[in-house]
Amino acid sequence: MKTVYQKIDQNEYRLTPQRAVVLQVMIENQGKHLSAEDVLQEARKKAPNIGIATVYRTLEKLASINVLYKTVFEGGRYRYELSIGDEHQHHHLICLNCGAITEVEDDLLHILEDRLEKSGFHVVDHELKFYGYCPKCNVHK
Repeated sequence: MKTVYQKIDQNEYRLTPQRAVVLQVMIENQGKHLSAEDVLQEARKKAPNIGIATVYRTLEKLASINVLYKTVFEGGRYRYELSIGDEHQHHHLICLNCGAITEVEDDLLHILEDRLEKSGFHVVDHELKFYGYCPKCNVHK
């Protein structure tokens, strides 16, 4: 498994001080699904003059070199999270009430993926989203 910094070095991506702040925010929020606006808010605590354009460009570049996962959620908004490991499956539970996003640890789509591969379709990644109500919100329904 490559580390975040090995991926950055391998792709010859220069970490300027502002880019390093964005990366640090993502490392400090491992396991969370942050929007660019969330990252900007946290980054400004460390670098008050950082701009949203820098945050967007940095997030996009880090996603393109597999340092971050980029996933589209409600209303077409992207959220980012640190990519740990080389596994490609990524599944989420999304609460329709509070917006909480929880990852599903099990990959139960391997049978379907194997079947698709046998039919000649080369699968490079997959993502599954379940929409419903988290335990906290479901109690109030």
